Amino acid sequence: MKTQTRGSLLLLLCAAIWGAAFTAQSAGMAYVGPFTMGAARFFLAGLVLLPVIAVLDRSGLSANRPTDRSSRRAQLRAGLTCGVLLFAASSLQQLGLLTTSAGKSGFITALYLIFVPIIGLFTGRKPPGVLLVCVPLALAGLYLLCVKGRLSLVPGDWLTLGCAVIFTVHICYISAVSPHVDCVRLSCQQFFVCAALCAAVMVITETPSWAALAQCWLPIVYAGVCSGGIGYTLQIIGERDVPPAIASLLMSLESVFAALFAWILAGERLSTQELAGCALMFTAILLSQLPPRAGVSTS
Repeated sequence: MKTQTRGSLLLLLCAAIWGAAFTAQSAGMAYVGPFTMGAARFFLAGLVLLPVIAVLDRSGLSANRPTDRSSRRAQLRAGLTCGVLLFAASSLQQLGLLTTSAGKSGFITALYLIFVPIIGLFTGRKPPGVLLVCVPLALAGLYLLCVKGRLSLVPGDWLTLGCAVIFTVHICYISAVSPHVDCVRLSCQQFFVCAALCAAVMVITETPSWAALAQCWLPIVYAGVCSGGIGYTLQIIGERDVPPAIASLLMSLESVFAALFAWILAGERLSTQELAGCALMFTAILLSQLPPRAGVSTS
């Protein structure tokens, strides 16, 4: 239970960092295209982890460091897979935002709250019974927080739904491989793969310039170093010790933190509906952390 508590705290911190990054990403997109932003931030995220890996290796603190041909292949395969999934999910989300609102995008993306436990059932990993209460409660909170007015579907919503499905696979895949690979290396590898794919699309569809990048260097640095290098690494390390269904619930708090940071930093006011949504989300998280009853498995 102590390791799960530590993992839950790491995922909670990850959600807070991601929530604050919404403002940074929005500011950066005023100067550069989505794939230019992705290529820059994910390349920077991978870059800042290289010295971290070197220090961990030198001090002997790297967990599951690949030392033979077989483990190096497994590590590389995991990094490539995570990078492709991260690129696909983030690209679909960005394309969906062309025709849907940010609030609806956040709500639909968070449908991985439902998809992750469903995948768990099919893979023999039964989620804790408390999630039967927590997941609907969290979804209700997200709806109140993210969706204003009637929920109607537009083409961008279907792209965002695809994003939610791919993020589900990303979460479940990380949960499966993280106990067997070097988590910091995995994070670094997925960033470089995602950055390379973003750069390939950027060259074809956008016209990046150094002047535009210089104008939004601060949002790129935050999105790359904090949201990427720190946030996604915390996700991988945290998922090593937390069941994927509970991990997805904790990470969905990024929408709550985004609203709270917008309130604190940008002076945006939260309505009664949004505050109620935040309260429901936090209630769901607290319930999910209750210790299981004796004899009840959470595996």
